[in-house]
Amino acid sequence: MEPRILSTSSTFNPEAIHAIQERAELGRYAIRGFGAFRNLPRFDDLVFLTASLTRMPLEGYRERCETKTVLGSRYAKRPIVLDIPITIAGMSFGALSENAKVALGRAATWLGTSTTTGDGGMLQAEREASATLVYQCLPSRYGFNPADLKQADAIEIVVGQGAKPGGGGLLMGQKVNQVVAGMRTLPEGVDQRSPCRHPDWIGPDDLRIKIEELREATDWEIPIYLKIGATRVKDDVKLAVKAGADVIVLDGMEGGTAATQSVFQEHVGIPTLPAVVQAVEALKESGVYGEVQLIISGGIRSGADVAKALALGADVVSIGTASLIAMGCNKPIYVEDYHKLGTEPYHCHHCHTGLCPVGIATQDESLMARLPIEEAATHVANYLQALVMETQAIARACGKSDVHNLEREDLVALTLEASAMAKVPLAGTDFIMGQ
Repeated sequence: MEPRILSTSSTFNPEAIHAIQERAELGRYAIRGFGAFRNLPRFDDLVFLTASLTRMPLEGYRERCETKTVLGSRYAKRPIVLDIPITIAGMSFGALSENAKVALGRAATWLGTSTTTGDGGMLQAEREASATLVYQCLPSRYGFNPADLKQADAIEIVVGQGAKPGGGGLLMGQKVNQVVAGMRTLPEGVDQRSPCRHPDWIGPDDLRIKIEELREATDWEIPIYLKIGATRVKDDVKLAVKAGADVIVLDGMEGGTAATQSVFQEHVGIPTLPAVVQAVEALKESGVYGEVQLIISGGIRSGADVAKALALGADVVSIGTASLIAMGCNKPIYVEDYHKLGTEPYHCHHCHTGLCPVGIATQDESLMARLPIEEAATHVANYLQALVMETQAIARACGKSDVHNLEREDLVALTLEASAMAKVPLAGTDFIMGQ
């Protein structure tokens, strides 16, 4: 008898078959944490043209490369002044443990940058740890408090995020302990499903009124950010500008989350690379480029990513998942607890379960104790410092005395897709795909 020839369908591969059978057995869609797993166009597809004879590089040990960044200069009386162009993205207390939130605040303070509250209100311990804290205003209104608003250094109105644009947030009941439930005025142990749109407006004109209300509540002192998930970027950015935002935060589909439907993470939104280019074009067409600042988030991992985002026109990058990895997410310790979750270190995406082996995405006190605040803060601070040094090294190599002087002309693309998305020449040619 001839042996059977085993082959795999590219459409119904083992992963697809497993997903179908899982849905069939459970009768629901899959929920998970982290970000998109699929391979996406990213900043790796761009490289820098550094200085040689056509321009002079700067000497790293003798010539400065500035990193100072100002956010909110459009209308706020007290714009945010940061020492570095990297901030910590909004991640809620509830999704993250108190130890994790405090560690992020301390690290951001040491590096002279900001952190952000996330859904569910302001954790006072985070406020105390963070020299500069951005207070999020989300559709859920969970934990939103005017008294906390007055403690904030900036307000971030969240319309959407890259992992789930058009979808509301999720917090599984196993994370809704007594403290989290109290802050959000929710029953303990019950799943929280946040609404997908704000109840206070149905369009950009209403949003403008809301922004003015928040400005009046804070005496026009602090900046108003508007965060959107990357989808219809150009139109969304123009509407955000019209509504009066000081700063636009744009989150690409690589952006992470503690919990959402996996179908959102893999099939909704656009990557960060094309999103930043479209956002810059929209700001220029609106005549406010440089006046309204742009923060880019979603999949930022290295100083090279930071430098490329700045070169494409962003003012700041914001990191979320990478900061958690820096403090120990997916670290190969407590391996037996990864096995209980049915996964391995480096492969864990079970943030939604509340059973995080390293104490980051949990409210379980015994697990949370595994995350020493000082050690976690030091690791995040070290990581941020490394990103800054890498960004400065690239900027100096391009002959720039300020990281904000990096420009699109410093970049070329390695693929046709990246050339078309970033609108830079294919390496070794003058050809820009699509132009």
